[in-house]
Amino acid sequence: MTKIISIAIDAMGGDDSPDKIIKGIKIFLDINKSKNDFRLNIFGREDQIKNHLKKYDINSDLIKIFDTKTFVSDNEKPLTAVKNSKNTSMWNCIQHQLEGKSDISLSAGNTGVLLVVSRMILKMINNVNKPALAGLWPNQKGMNVVLDLGANIECNDQNLIDFAELGSALYKSLFPNDLPKVSLLNVGSEEMKGTEMLKIASKRLRDLSSEDNFIYNGYIEGNNIMTGESNVIITDGFTGNIALKTAEGTAKFITKNLKETLSENLFTKISLIFSYFSLKKFKEKLDPRKYNGAIFLGLNGPVVKSHGGTDALGFCNSIELCYKIIKGDLMTKIKKNLDLSNNA
Repeated sequence: MTKIISIAIDAMGGDDSPDKIIKGIKIFLDINKSKNDFRLNIFGREDQIKNHLKKYDINSDLIKIFDTKTFVSDNEKPLTAVKNSKNTSMWNCIQHQLEGKSDISLSAGNTGVLLVVSRMILKMINNVNKPALAGLWPNQKGMNVVLDLGANIECNDQNLIDFAELGSALYKSLFPNDLPKVSLLNVGSEEMKGTEMLKIASKRLRDLSSEDNFIYNGYIEGNNIMTGESNVIITDGFTGNIALKTAEGTAKFITKNLKETLSENLFTKISLIFSYFSLKKFKEKLDPRKYNGAIFLGLNGPVVKSHGGTDALGFCNSIELCYKIIKGDLMTKIKKNLDLSNNA
């Protein structure tokens, strides 16, 4: 019997919600019209949700609305928002997941509030001390899983070991035909470089390396993240967030300057016509909407954070990510990885 994948969606989080949320759902339904193995549980103001479903001509028995009068505002201070978060659309999403009525939660709301609420409700996996925020980055051979991207400013060697197990499990669930190859982000690839904590973590990861778990490739420098030699990149949240923002800024810089250069004069505009399809492919590769959705790992259930400023297509891709995570049986793979680590 085919498993029905249930996704709890906070319709009120992020910019231009619920409009972009419902439009994103419309795109997702159109792309997956041949499938019926999923259900979308939408939490938010029922009247607004119904109006937008009508606006985008959505009439699907795969959708269920849960009327929620309050929501977490992006303008609230995080501490105030957490205090007032109970029974909001974000809270009720994750509570629905805790009760086993949804498999995964998705929100474009405040990242800090979502992390705290998720941790409060779902709790941490036994023997995992800190959750990690994982993201997907393109590389020359396919895709990277990179974590932590900002959930933890400070980490110890055990946290990095946990992140490696969590990240490689995520990689296996999304890319079942590939082997996760783990590297620690460092200032150099040589064994003698880095902090004492990184050296301890590196030694332990080398001991855990196996085809049943992951292959450990040692240290990796920032300029080699995109080569694809490793596909699970591990670091603390402080370094990871800087790397993320640097990568985003670099991508914007390249696309902006390329566009300006190709519009300088008649000759460059003519060359643009002949290069159109190649440039379109290049632009799509760097489009952040394609990789929208960061995953909280280490909790007793996966939670996905969509970028608050993304558009409907970006939100659609985060729904697709949720579907693939559950289809790939992430939590079973996490348990297996952690068991291998604890028994080593």
